[in-house]
Amino acid sequence: MATRYWVVSLPVQNSASSLWNRLREQISRNAFDTPLYRFNIPNLRVGTLDSLLALSDDLLKSNSFIEGVSHKIRRQIEELERVSGVETNALTVDGVPVDSYLTRFVWDEAKYPTMSPLREIVDGIHTQVSKIEDDLKVRVAEYNNVRSQLNAINRKQSGSLAVRDLSNLVKPEDIILSEHLETLLAIVPKYSQKDWLSSYETLTNYVVPRSSKKLHEDNEYALYTVTLFRRVADNFRTSAREKGFQIRDFEYSPEAQETRKQDLERLMQDQDSFRSSLLQWCYTSYGEVFSSWMHFCAVRIFAESILRYGLPPSFLACVLSPSVKSEKKVRTILEGLCESANSTYWKSEEETGGGMVGLGGDADAHPYVSFTINLV
Repeated sequence: MATRYWVVSLPVQNSASSLWNRLREQISRNAFDTPLYRFNIPNLRVGTLDSLLALSDDLLKSNSFIEGVSHKIRRQIEELERVSGVETNALTVDGVPVDSYLTRFVWDEAKYPTMSPLREIVDGIHTQVSKIEDDLKVRVAEYNNVRSQLNAINRKQSGSLAVRDLSNLVKPEDIILSEHLETLLAIVPKYSQKDWLSSYETLTNYVVPRSSKKLHEDNEYALYTVTLFRRVADNFRTSAREKGFQIRDFEYSPEAQETRKQDLERLMQDQDSFRSSLLQWCYTSYGEVFSSWMHFCAVRIFAESILRYGLPPSFLACVLSPSVKSEKKVRTILEGLCESANSTYWKSEEETGGGMVGLGGDADAHPYVSFTINLV
């Protein structure tokens, strides 16, 4: 699938069909690797010259916004497909692949009545796409919120012993809790374990001899228990800290552990549900935005063609997808078909050292209307 297209219009001198045949013939002869399609635009309501000029000022800005939303949804789809591990689906508009929708474009009269003023059509498209963008922000925020909660839990589960959740590493038999005794959990640097084992009994009085047991070890630390009298626990914490050992606050609670497990399962289910829902919404919304974008492009080519060629509307609109190596040939063909004695006046500043900026703010000015559609 091509991802970059030109939408152009050429002024019709005699008949659109004869101009189309000449264009096809020259493209097939000189740039045969360039797909070429008619871009069928209905007879839209012209309005006044002032309204067209005012509209033209807004067309480029609106196009950038609509194109940006289209790309934003596409990128979101790609990320969701990658995370879900699902096979990439071809993006469609009502079941039609987007490239086919563009190259076989048909105006939707029911959605955009051709008798409506152009400004009304453009504003309607802009409003619709804005609502979709707002909806996207809300849905992505909900999904990211669940992901953030899960990531926080995973960090606690997979971080070093200095910060991770210890509940799944400690068993009931590891803990002694009585009126006078309690078990503390010590985080000992991995290379200080000998020091711990030789010194923990003397860090304070009333430490139960040989009560320390290693429960777990990671790349940085080891997790040890130590049992002592409750009344000396604070003294032990202070002395341990001075020697570089960390005493982690911990309260063994089977109920809390079960609650954490249920919370994790619920969050995982929520994440899958939000991701699936968001992906389906993105598929549908991308089609809606892309359809809106193509109707917007039709209005744009219509308005700029009238401002360029005058009234009554007499132009040929088409879509091309030239390869990089064929671009210059195709530009030469299009320029030749304009039959304009002043065509050099419209060349880009790079070619002429000056010249006129194209309508709608195009950086490259040509004797015909032209703008680019990037699908990605």
